[in-house]
Amino acid sequence: MSKNNMATMHEKDMRKESSKQKIVKIIVKIIIYAFLIAMAVIVLFPFYWMIISSLKSLPEYRESIPTLWPRQILFSNYAEAFSTAKLGQLFINTMIVGVVSTLLSLVITVLSAFAFARLEFKGKDTLFAALLATMMIPGELFTITNYSTVTQLGWINTYTVLIVPFLVSVFYIYLLRQNFMQIPNELYLAAKVDGTSDIKYLWKVMVPLALPTLISITILKMMGAWNSYIWPRLVANDEAHSLITNGLRNAFTDTTGDVNYPVQMAAVAIVSAPLFLVFIFLRKYIMKGVSRSGIKG
Repeated sequence: MSKNNMATMHEKDMRKESSKQKIVKIIVKIIIYAFLIAMAVIVLFPFYWMIISSLKSLPEYRESIPTLWPRQILFSNYAEAFSTAKLGQLFINTMIVGVVSTLLSLVITVLSAFAFARLEFKGKDTLFAALLATMMIPGELFTITNYSTVTQLGWINTYTVLIVPFLVSVFYIYLLRQNFMQIPNELYLAAKVDGTSDIKYLWKVMVPLALPTLISITILKMMGAWNSYIWPRLVANDEAHSLITNGLRNAFTDTTGDVNYPVQMAAVAIVSAPLFLVFIFLRKYIMKGVSRSGIKG
């Protein structure tokens, strides 16, 4: 066999191998995208069901065979939901708790993270390790002792009981401390040589450099206050201090125990909208803040 024929056969084999690899890559991509689409449908379907349910009439909602689209679209369910659940007052209560607790929590988190990242004091590493160890304990285990404490203090059915017990977050302190550790220590030493106080250095240097992480903490803390349910229902279940999640629980149940589910779904859609918008427009700040925290320290 001549060298030209051998070269031709080798070239054909290479082409066949290349075509096989391309086919395999295409099949792998199809499988991956099919999986992702299936997962997206599974995740998004509950939201779709919530929206279409909020636009149905109660008889249609109770039909044995559910409809995938309302026969008659009732936007009036949203107006009824807003008035029935008194969502205006619930929004105000939730914003008061969310804003105040977020501001106070930021102050505590910034000062604590700065102390663990830059200050030197006896037992610093041991104390920080002890704080991290508390993250392994489920929050539900603190409920009984916290409830007993706030009852003795007379905080039941007040804004104080909704704000104070959860001002300190070890996770936020850890997250910000890791971000502070990435800032060169030479900046701190140079500032001390110039006579700059710790508070001024923290405010002028470290806070601006750690701003993405602080924004992430702010967003996550506000979302936590917006979604909290068990603790507010336990300690502040009166109408004057009910938060948005608790107000939706029994607002649509009549005296016979019957629930107007379409109107309730409309209320849930209204309450979910702010969180959805926050995720859509501010998700890059959350991801940026978490990614900047690093693993140093």
